[in-house]
Amino acid sequence: MKFDDLESKMRLYETSYDRSILPEMQIIARIDGRSFTKLTKEKHPFEAPFDERFKAYMMETVKHLMNCGFKINYGYTQSDEISLLFDQNEIAFSRKPRKLISILAGEASAKFSTLLGAVAAFDCRLSELPNVPLVIDYFRWRNEDAHRNSLNAHCYWTLRKQKLSERDATRKLQGMSTADKNELLFQNGINFNRLPLWQKRGIGIYWQEVIKEGFNPKLNKSTSALRKELVVNEELPMKNKYEEFLITLLSSESAKSKS
Repeated sequence: MKFDDLESKMRLYETSYDRSILPEMQIIARIDGRSFTKLTKEKHPFEAPFDERFKAYMMETVKHLMNCGFKINYGYTQSDEISLLFDQNEIAFSRKPRKLISILAGEASAKFSTLLGAVAAFDCRLSELPNVPLVIDYFRWRNEDAHRNSLNAHCYWTLRKQKLSERDATRKLQGMSTADKNELLFQNGINFNRLPLWQKRGIGIYWQEVIKEGFNPKLNKSTSALRKELVVNEELPMKNKYEEFLITLLSSESAKSKS
């Protein structure tokens, strides 16, 4: 069999599930750390429940993903997960899910591993959403999940520091109301309302136009130019305020795309 015929034959198996995401569909990628509980608590211990160094690694990974060849309008991270909103007009790799998933998982794994100095892996999944309201709902979901997880994590590690086992700490938290969890923390010297907002709401990263000052040696004068740079927001609002923030951000990006 000639090589060209053999290649055509075998390509059918490799691409049998290929498809492209429909035009104008909103694409959100969620990238999650694989076995990160073991990685961050046993192999490479970080401070629990939140660690500044781990936070920095996650933020740098988001920035890397927003600069690795795709047009991404908004990045969000909480705990060991990252969510990325693609520009609605992104056409890289013909919008093929298998390409987007494999590249983002690989890029995230490579960047985080480099920062950590050890092997770390991420998986990736895509949400294909038909309208902006669902995009808003998605990010509200992750934002509110961050708040819930933060409260549970602070309570869990408070109990663990009191020498409770993993099983007993988990069992004690089951069925506890939000008010009871806040009271548990308060009785142990932690005011949940005063904790850093990034621990409770996650971190948003997005593009912003800024004026960069420079100097033109040929003209011997100062110059300025409009550039885009990534902005890190560690004080995201919640609920309706977060929705308003997202609507403003997405409206701005939509206007830029049409101009």
